Order: sequence, then C-alpha cells, then structure tokens
Amino acid sequence: MNSSQIQHFDYIFTGTGLSALMTIYKMIQSGKFTDKSVLLLDENAKKTNDRTWCFWSENQTLWDSVISKKWDSALFANEDFRRNLDLKPYQYNQIRGLDFYNFVLDEISKHSKITFLNEKVTDINELETHVFVGTEENRYTCDYLFNSIYSKNFVENQTEYPVLQQHFVGWFVKTEKDVFNPEQATFMDFSVEQKENTRFMYVLPASKTEALVEYTLFSEKLLAKEEYENEIQLYLKKLGAEQFEILEKEQGSIPMTCFPFWKRNTKRVLNIGTAGGWTKASTGYTFKNSDKKSSALVDFLQIGSSSTDMKSFHKKNRFWYYDLLLLDILHRSNELGSMIFSSLFKKGNPALIFKFLDEETNLTEDLKVIWKCPKVPFIKALFRFLF
Repeated sequence: MNSSQIQHFDYIFTGTGLSALMTIYKMIQSGKFTDKSVLLLDENAKKTNDRTWCFWSENQTLWDSVISKKWDSALFANEDFRRNLDLKPYQYNQIRGLDFYNFVLDEISKHSKITFLNEKVTDINELETHVFVGTEENRYTCDYLFNSIYSKNFVENQTEYPVLQQHFVGWFVKTEKDVFNPEQATFMDFSVEQKENTRFMYVLPASKTEALVEYTLFSEKLLAKEEYENEIQLYLKKLGAEQFEILEKEQGSIPMTCFPFWKRNTKRVLNIGTAGGWTKASTGYTFKNSDKKSSALVDFLQIGSSSTDMKSFHKKNRFWYYDLLLLDILHRSNELGSMIFSSLFKKGNPALIFKFLDEETNLTEDLKVIWKCPKVPFIKALFRFLF
C-alpha cells in the first residue's frame, strides 16, 4: 500500500477499553470535536461481558443509565471483626462491561466521522508531523494518538518502582438457598486464609440467591486458576450455599504501581488507561480514576491548539506519594495488607475514606485517614523513600 492510500485521522485510539471509550464519549458529548475524524482500533470486538466495574458516587453520573445495581451499605470484615459500613452520602455502583460497551458504541455509531475497527495493532511509529499506526490488515496515520495497550514487560522489567497485581477470579452464581443480602455489598472480607499475602473476598449481590463472588489478591504473583476457584467454593460453603449454579465467570489482573507512565508520553502520543497510569495504584480501582482523567483529557484537548504537546498533560500530586508508600510496604511485607485496610475501616468514617481514595480530601482530612493506619510500616517506608 503506498502512502497515498493510507487513511489519515485527526485522532487514533489504539485499544478501546474503558479509558478510550470514556474519552470518546465525552468528546462527543462536548460537541467540540464534530469536525475531527477519529479511529478506534481494538482486536477485541467488545461483544462479551468480560468484566465488571464498580465505583462510588455522591451525585448523578454520565453512566447512570448503565448502572445495574446500587448499594447504600457495605460489609468490611476480617477474622476478628465485622463492620457494616453506612456509605451515605455515597452509593456503591456496579456496571457490567457489556452494558458499558453497548452504551458507548451505540453513541459512536451515530457519528460518521468516528470509526471503530476490529483490528490488532502491530506497530506505532511517531514522526515529526504525524503518527503512523500499523495493524495486521491496514496502515493509518493521525495527528495525535491515544494508546491504552499496556506494555507489561516494560513495567515489570524495571526495579525502581514495585509492581503488584490486583488479581482475581469471580463467579456469578445462583444458589438454591437465600444466602446473600441484596442490600449490602461485601467490600472486603479478609477472614479468608491470608497465606502471607493480602487476600479477600468481594461480593456483589443482585438478590438473595444471585451474586458475583470474587476472590481477590493484592500481590506480585498470580495463582493457579484452581486455587482461586477452590477458595470461592469454600467461601460459598461458609455462607451456607452448598448447591449453586455458575452463570458466568470473569478473571483479571490489574497492575498496581506508581511507575511514572507519563514519562513515556511524547509530543503526539499519550498513554491512557492502565498504560498511562490511570488505575488507582493503591487499590487497583479503575473506573473512577479513568472517569476523572478522561474529563481532564477532553478539557486539555479543547484548550490545545495545533501545537499541543501531549507531554504536558500529566500532573503528579501528593496522593501519588501516599500510594507509593503503601505499595512499598505491600511489596516488602505482603501479609500486612489485612492489618492496614482493617485499621482504616474498623473505626474510620467510610465517606471520608472514599473521599480520600478519590483524591478529593484536603491535607487535614488526609491526616485523619492516614492517622488510622499502623504507624511503624509507613514511617519505615517514608525513611526508605527519603534516604
């Protein structure tokens, strides 16, 4: 194919996961990009329910129409105590991946200048005046590229910043007996055997007999699939669910790291989503952070001009340092996770903790949350960081 046949776009998204779809949806909603041609490329056609996102919110959101379930209450537990958390003024919200994909892709289909193609990206090459993108089928160019294809080796082959994983296997189950409380999500249940890791159960009940039950770890190494599934079975048995049917399964591994992804941004290429460090490093939560970052990106693009430099998008804040300390502790002493999260939630104000995790607290509120944590591990981590 010669260069005259290569199709040019104003923007190309390589990878169309959460961050890309949020960004393009907000670009459409803004009405400021109607003259721009956009291409979205992904080897996944986004036709399956491959994941579930959860987030907390105080007010209405852009995504309310695809929220499948909301909870005003959550359970936090470990082997020593159980606490029912009143989440008000927040609600905990669940969105099924397929509902989200359909919602955004339906909106995209109404706009002739936006194209979604089911193609695998094989090459990205930035030149002075444009960016070249190759797929297994075609070649394209663009003025600016947003990349959300995560380069695992690049991050995990460095030693300066610890890299943990939030890894999990989840079953959507239907039980014979009523064993779930549909009015309460189980946020973290550390009563499962820790095995020198940070391990907990996470339950999102849809009814008394239906729920997503997920076995989750914050640790470096993934387990054999049977180990996750054995733990889910044990937990269901503990709840009294001897007989159940598995309706769907999901699994995932989300990197938890303070690696400075933004340093890989260039004049014309911006890394977004997991590839851009948009995941909340200390928890692995993706939805709320991506929601904020995508809004900031759409604002940034509107302010920009023909001389926009993608390197100037990212701004580091103090919460990056907080996350760095926690990850350093969990990297060195993974078994401390249950104690750290339990100290936060045992007596802490859930709404303040959520506000802190959303990076919306002021310094005084930061200290109220941090003061609940065990002091010695964090002081040691701070000294390692400083000296």
